[in-house]
Amino acid sequence: MTDHPFPDPAGEICIATLHAARGINFWSRRPVIRMDMSVGAYDDISSADAGDTTDRLVRAMPGLHEHHCSIGAPGGFVTRLRRGTYAPHIIEHVALELQSMIGHDVGYGRTRGGGAPGEYTVVFEHQHEHVGLRAAALSLGVVQQAFAGTLDSVAPLVTELAMLAGTNDTPAIDQRVLCGITGGSGRAETRQHLIERLATAGISNALVIDVSPADLLQAGIPYSRSEVAVVLDAELTDVPQRYRAADHARRLVGILADAVQRDGVVICPAKDWELQDYARDQDCRVAIFASDDDVTTRDQKVAMAVGRVRDGQIVLQNCGDPISAGLVRDDSPVAPQVAAALTEYIIRNHAE
Repeated sequence: MTDHPFPDPAGEICIATLHAARGINFWSRRPVIRMDMSVGAYDDISSADAGDTTDRLVRAMPGLHEHHCSIGAPGGFVTRLRRGTYAPHIIEHVALELQSMIGHDVGYGRTRGGGAPGEYTVVFEHQHEHVGLRAAALSLGVVQQAFAGTLDSVAPLVTELAMLAGTNDTPAIDQRVLCGITGGSGRAETRQHLIERLATAGISNALVIDVSPADLLQAGIPYSRSEVAVVLDAELTDVPQRYRAADHARRLVGILADAVQRDGVVICPAKDWELQDYARDQDCRVAIFASDDDVTTRDQKVAMAVGRVRDGQIVLQNCGDPISAGLVRDDSPVAPQVAAALTEYIIRNHAE
């Protein structure tokens, strides 16, 4: 047992949610497993506090010596263990190592604080979804045993994962769509306006996907590639509070740009230069929309096309003279109408 009378880790360190993000996601372009967990009293108990925890982990999984961790060299993670690191971070590395022990080449993982003290999100990559999900659950048990001073071997766990690896994996996401739409509001309206405009232009049965930020956070992008993406805004309401912060929210909605084919187009709000820059960083072209006539010089410098409202009309402009895309309707929010008009124009004239 450990040298100190700590609380039973099996009653303190718990998984709250566990799921696979199959598509490009908030954390990575690779498929990952995500665990939301709570650690109770172990928020203040590190591996250095808990007796022979590190020695037991390393004896059971010698491959942990190869983990670089933040130190950036082999042995880095074991150094962190001996100095003192905490249960969620250890679970991340154990989940990766269990997969490595069956020959899977995985190395990406992240551990981040949750929305309250003692809550964490652990993310790690996998090669086989069922193996990854099971490795998450098994890693929890390994770390609980290590802190309790009862961990001896992980051989039966490795055998179980190896058998799982021989089963059929979940099919990869390979669906391609014409356009994906996300944002905190106006998605359904934008999709409907766009479908109507495409139909009028003779483009029927176009696959236009409404992707809520909550779905992006839970499962990643539900398709592999798109020609165009529309990001309406980063004012999110359907995700946990910590993902509503400006930097997280923009990263979350901006990941639609990661799935746009090279030189494809991302339609962004005027004046949201961080979103525009994010799209350009993914080698996308950018088009800008506004629900009024207030489009800045900076917007126009980066935009291949602009949609705005002028004198009650939706006005679109590329390099030539402005063209009218119809009157603004009174029965729908303005921004979705402009975004849809601009998107239809892009699809007809510029998307490749």
